[in-house]
Amino acid sequence: MQVEVRGITKCFGAVRANDDISFTVPSATIEGILGENGAGKSTLMKILSGFYRPDSGDILLDGKKVEIDDPADAIRQGIGMLHQDPLDFPPLKVIDDFLLGKRGGLLPRRRAVIREFNELAARFDFSIDPESYVDTLTVGERQQLEILRLLWLGARVLILDEPTTGISLPQKEKLFATLKKLAAEGMTVLFVSHKLEDVESLCNRATVLRQGRLVGTMEPPFDTKALVGMMFGKEVPQEPKAQPRMGGTVLHARQVDLEGIRIQIKGVDLKVRAGEVIGLAGMEGSGQTLFLSACAGLAQPVQGSFCLDEEEKDMTGRTYHEFRKRGVAYLPAARLEQALIPGLTLTEHFILAEGMKGFFIDRKKSEELARRRISLFNIKGRPDSPVESLSGGNQQRALLALMRDPLKLILVEHPTRGLDIESTIYIWGKLKERCAHGTAIVFISSDLDEILKYSDRVLVFFAGKVTPPLDARTLSVERLGRLIGGKDWDRLETEAAHA
Repeated sequence: MQVEVRGITKCFGAVRANDDISFTVPSATIEGILGENGAGKSTLMKILSGFYRPDSGDILLDGKKVEIDDPADAIRQGIGMLHQDPLDFPPLKVIDDFLLGKRGGLLPRRRAVIREFNELAARFDFSIDPESYVDTLTVGERQQLEILRLLWLGARVLILDEPTTGISLPQKEKLFATLKKLAAEGMTVLFVSHKLEDVESLCNRATVLRQGRLVGTMEPPFDTKALVGMMFGKEVPQEPKAQPRMGGTVLHARQVDLEGIRIQIKGVDLKVRAGEVIGLAGMEGSGQTLFLSACAGLAQPVQGSFCLDEEEKDMTGRTYHEFRKRGVAYLPAARLEQALIPGLTLTEHFILAEGMKGFFIDRKKSEELARRRISLFNIKGRPDSPVESLSGGNQQRALLALMRDPLKLILVEHPTRGLDIESTIYIWGKLKERCAHGTAIVFISSDLDEILKYSDRVLVFFAGKVTPPLDARTLSVERLGRLIGGKDWDRLETEAAHA
C-alpha cells in the first residue's frame, strides 16, 4: 500500500511538532524515518496511526484521500503501529491478547483462532506458545506477538517506533528478517529510529526530520556523515573515553543472593569505587534489573549484604528512602510510569524534588528555579510544560536535572534508550561530570557499544549467573555478545582459576 502525506501540520500549544510535512512511501518499501529527539517523528507516526488528528494536511493511501479518526479506524484502513513499548496486557494469555481489537461476536472461535495464530507464527518462524502469559515473554517476543496481531487484523502498512531498543542482537536479526519478508510480500514498513546503523542496514530509503520539518531523503549507499548533518544541522563530535580517577568504596555487594519472580542470582560480589562506571549487560530477564534495584534497597537479598561508604555501613534490609538519604539515586527505565508524574509541569517537579519548606509555595521563586534548570540541562520545554509533553530525550534530561547534590551513587536503567546521538552524548556528558566529582554510576544497557564505551568494568548476567567484574578495555562487542548468549563461561572459570 502506498502511503502519502501532504502538508501535515500539528501544533501542541506554541510548539509546532509537525510543520507542513509532505512525502510519499511506495508499496513494498522499508522507509527509515530519522531525526533527533523532538524532531516530530513520533507525532507524525501517531497521526498516521490515528492517535492524533492533524491540524491541517491530508493522508492518502494508494492515491485515495482518507480520514483516520482513531487507532481502530487506522487498522481498519490497513495501518498498524508497533510502539516502542508494546501496547499489550501482561496479565493475559498470549491468545487473549492476540484477540484484542478484533471486531465480531462476544465469544470468538478460540480453537480456530489458535490455529490461525500458529499458522501465522510458523510463517515467520516465531516460537510463541499461545497459551503462555504475556508477562513471561521477552521484549522481542512481545514485539513478535504485536506484529502477528496487527497482520491478523489486516495491516498492510506497519509502523515501528524505535523497535530495536531493548532487544538482543539475535532478536534484532529476527525482526529485520521479518520486515524484509513483509516488504517482499508487498507491505509498506515505516521504520522510526535514531540508530543510523539500523536504518543503513535495513531500509530502502531514509527520510529525515528536524525541528518538525522534512529536511530531505537519502537512498543507498547511505552517507553516515551527511545523515548526521541532516538530522542535527551540524557535525556531532564524539567524546573520547577518559581515564577514570577512582576513590574509595561507595558500594560493596557481599556474596549477594537474590530471588525474583522467575530468576535467582547467587553469589554476586562487587565493590564499586567513587568515580567509577560499571555496566550491567545481559538479555532482558537475566537478573541485572533485579540486582540494580537491590543496590537501591528496592529489592532485598535472601543472603549476603549491601554496604555503603568506606566505613562499610550495612544497609541490608533498609528502604530506598534510607539509601537516598545516604546519597544513592535510582533512575528507572520507565520514565513516565516510575520516575515522573504525568499531569505535573516541570516547575511542579522541581518543587517536589527540592522539598521546599513552608505552607505556601513561592510560585515566582519556583518558576525561576525551573528556568535555571531548563537552561542548565538544555531541556526543550518551558516551566509550565507538562512532563508527558516532552520528548524522551528531554524527559531524561529532566530526570538528571531533578537529582539533588551531592550524590555518591547513581543507579540508572537504560540511560539513553530511544535517544539520538546528540542526546546520548549530552546525557553521558552530564553523568561523567558527576563522576569527576566522585559519584559512581552503575547502569544497565542493551546497547553493547554503549556498555563498552562508557563502562570501566562490566558484569554480564546470564540465566541467573553473573561474571566477576570484567575490564571493559579487554572486551569486544563479539565477546560480550557471546557471554550474554551463554557462551565462553567455561573460559571465564578457567581464567579465574589461573588468576
